[in-house]
Amino acid sequence: MKHLVLGTTALILSGTVAVAGGLDRSGQSITSIFESGTYVELSFGQISPTVKGTMLGVPLPSGDVGPTYTQFGVAAKFDINDKLSMGIIIDQPFGADVSYETAGYPLDTSNAAVTTTAITVLGRYKISDAFSVHGGLRQVTASGHYDPAGPYASTYSSGSDTGYVLGAAFEKPEIALRVALTYSSATSFTLPGTVGDVSGDMPQSVNLDFQTGVAANTLVFGSIRWADWTNTALVDSVAGTLIDYDHDVMTYSLGVGRKFSDSFSGALTLGYEKAQGGLASNLSPTDGYMSIGLGGTYTKGNMKITGGLRYVKLGDATTEPLGAFPGATFSGNSAVGVGVKVAFTF
Repeated sequence: MKHLVLGTTALILSGTVAVAGGLDRSGQSITSIFESGTYVELSFGQISPTVKGTMLGVPLPSGDVGPTYTQFGVAAKFDINDKLSMGIIIDQPFGADVSYETAGYPLDTSNAAVTTTAITVLGRYKISDAFSVHGGLRQVTASGHYDPAGPYASTYSSGSDTGYVLGAAFEKPEIALRVALTYSSATSFTLPGTVGDVSGDMPQSVNLDFQTGVAANTLVFGSIRWADWTNTALVDSVAGTLIDYDHDVMTYSLGVGRKFSDSFSGALTLGYEKAQGGLASNLSPTDGYMSIGLGGTYTKGNMKITGGLRYVKLGDATTEPLGAFPGATFSGNSAVGVGVKVAFTF
């Protein structure tokens, strides 16, 4: 039972953690290290946000400022012996993309983007059938651009930093129980720009992932993620602070999975992130979210094909003033994420 819906849950979670607080996108999952035998997976997702607002006191609509974007992931795991296994994970843990294109709005033609790719190399050692530890190194590469619709614009070349990952897990296979706690260190960047350079950190974080069987062919699973966004800011050497945060972010998910036959299983997942209040950045005009996701996994031989869909209700936000203009209210917004994953066990 312990592998009943892991593929489905990972897809649903990673496919739309993409709208979580700060710049979080993938959620930095390491659950592939717990797969049996030699394991390989490839995942792809597309996220389509709708993010619209209206200026306070002035009937000026922002238009939809949230472009559609994609996420990809690759993971592989193999056993060295009965106690030691190794894995590699490639994902896109952080990112942002905003584009103002409505004529007449003060930020018209403004746009900004942050992209990252991470390569994580992990080892896992089984102390016993119940306890294990895992850890390794994660290299994060970042790039981006900032164009605030004026004479200033800077495109930032890529730069990398290496952090570390440490964790431990408790398992009871006979009831499909697993609780895994994983710490990821912060990474720091200074990216050369065509005008100003940008510097900043991607935050340290802690993930708690859990699952347990509750009845025959039925699994309850979830996660809690803390990310230290209060110690994160992106600062352009010419334009100044582009984005910073007043609060750390806690993200929660809870789901249930059911095996319907030897070849098909499904899962339902709920997600929540508390709104923090205060003024939001015009580069990130949402605050918190609630979500629901559905997924299904088809198994044939050593192959699993997973599809997932998630709807996210984005939290309302009031943005910072725009010079002489007041801020804007962004409300009634949402995002839809879809994805597919193919996995093989050897």
